[in-house]
Amino acid sequence: MRPRAGFLGVLLGLLLAHGAGTQRAHAPLKPQRVQFQSRNFHNVLHWQPGKVPAGDLSLYFVQYKMYGQRQWHNKEACWGIRALLCDLTNETSAVQEPYYARVRTASAGVLSGWSTTQRFTPWWETKLDPPVMNITQINGSLVVVLRAPDLPYKDQKGKNISMENYYEIVYRVFIINNSLEKERKVYEGAHRVVEIQAPASRSGYCVVAEMYRPMFDRSSHRSEERCVKTA
Repeated sequence: MRPRAGFLGVLLGLLLAHGAGTQRAHAPLKPQRVQFQSRNFHNVLHWQPGKVPAGDLSLYFVQYKMYGQRQWHNKEACWGIRALLCDLTNETSAVQEPYYARVRTASAGVLSGWSTTQRFTPWWETKLDPPVMNITQINGSLVVVLRAPDLPYKDQKGKNISMENYYEIVYRVFIINNSLEKERKVYEGAHRVVEIQAPASRSGYCVVAEMYRPMFDRSSHRSEERCVKTA
C-alpha cells in the first residue's frame, strides 16, 4: 500500500481544490519526466522529483482529463501522496481516446506549478507482454497453446476481455534446435492452439512465441523458452 499524507496533505488538497496555495508556485519544485508507462492497458503515471532539499518529504497531487475536456479531475487516491507513481488505468479505460495527466509538488509549505504529460492514447501506446504458452507432446507432435496476457478489463459477466477484442493479433511460434543453435519459425497466424511436428534433435529443442500487431508493425517481447529433451 502506498503511503498517504495525513493532515498536511488534506489541508494542501483543500487549498489546491480551491485554486490557492500557501505561497506562489515555485518552479524548481516541479516534477520532472512526467509520463505514462503502459503495458497491456495497465496505464501508470510516473515522474521524478524536482529540486527539493535533501531529506525533504514532498507530497504530490495528480489530476487527469480526456483530450477536449476543459476541466481537470483530481485522482483522489493520488492526492497528497509521497510515491512517484499513480495508477490511472480506470481513468483511461476508453483506450482509443487521448488523455493528459499532470502532477504538482508541495514541499515545506511551497507549491510547484503543474507538470503535464504529452498526449497519451492507450490503444496506440500500450506495450504488449509476450503470450502465455503451454506445450505438450502427443504422438511425436507438439501441441502449443497460446494465450494473450491478461487485461485489466472484464465483461458484464466478470470474465476477462481478450487483447483480441482491441487488435488483430498474429501469433508466431519459433523452434530453436539446441545442437545447431538455429531458429526456425514454424507457425504464424491467429490460432491459439497449434499442432507442430516435433523436430528430430539429439540434444533437444526449445520453443518460444511472440505476438505481432500488423496494423502497427510491432511485436511483443518473446515468451520464455520452453525446452524439450529428446531420448
